[in-house]
Amino acid sequence: MGCCRPSNLMGLEAAVEATVAFLDKAVKPVMVAGPKIRVAKAGDAFVELAEASGYAVAAMPSAKGLVLETLPRFLGTYWGAVSTAFCAEIVESADAYLFAGPIFNDYSSVGYSFLLKKDKAVVVQPDRVTVGNGPTFGCVMMKDFLSALAKRVRANTTAYDNYRRIFVPDGQPPECEPGEPLRVNVLFKHIQRMLTGDSAVIAETGDSWFNCQKLRLPDGCGYVRRRLPIMHASCIRYIYNRAAWRSMLATVNV
Repeated sequence: MGCCRPSNLMGLEAAVEATVAFLDKAVKPVMVAGPKIRVAKAGDAFVELAEASGYAVAAMPSAKGLVLETLPRFLGTYWGAVSTAFCAEIVESADAYLFAGPIFNDYSSVGYSFLLKKDKAVVVQPDRVTVGNGPTFGCVMMKDFLSALAKRVRANTTAYDNYRRIFVPDGQPPECEPGEPLRVNVLFKHIQRMLTGDSAVIAETGDSWFNCQKLRLPDGCGYVRRRLPIMHASCIRYIYNRAAWRSMLATVNV
């Protein structure tokens, strides 16, 4: 795999230099994790950059479970109009965003409806970096790039500060009355409480997937989505050939 090659050192330095200049002039930059972080083995490097930069952090839907959701400035899932509450507002209002390992297709972009601008984006793929409308630096491995950037970028918590000003915590669903059918919101409240670092969540395609995206995974908790085989195979660890639209959730202790 390309992500296992060493980076070209001159290219790495040039990419970091260009990115630092791009991000440090921004007022409210953010970071978004994509599914190719797994291929690039760059999860730890992404966390290192998140902690050093102070940026607000989000994850694309297929990157759920690849980034620590216990990061202090983690917003949730960035998925356009169906994002975690207040996440899209922060990401799409940013004046610079770093996407690490994204896949932009019709389902991850909600029918290509993202309100993003290319000239505001740093796109980091497993073996190359593109800065805005400017240059693309090849032979630069994501893991090396994110780690090097963490040592150079200036800390900026503005985007997360803005998030805290608008964020309204989720309310608690009312308890079920005796004999009342179990409601989805009550079910997922109990599922959230059940999850530990020794658990894994398997989300069925359909309603279950949308509800599972709202779960906050503790460190070490696995996450797999069952899906139709016609979708992009590189976004998920396992592909299944059956979709049960109304199936809710399986939680497996490992």
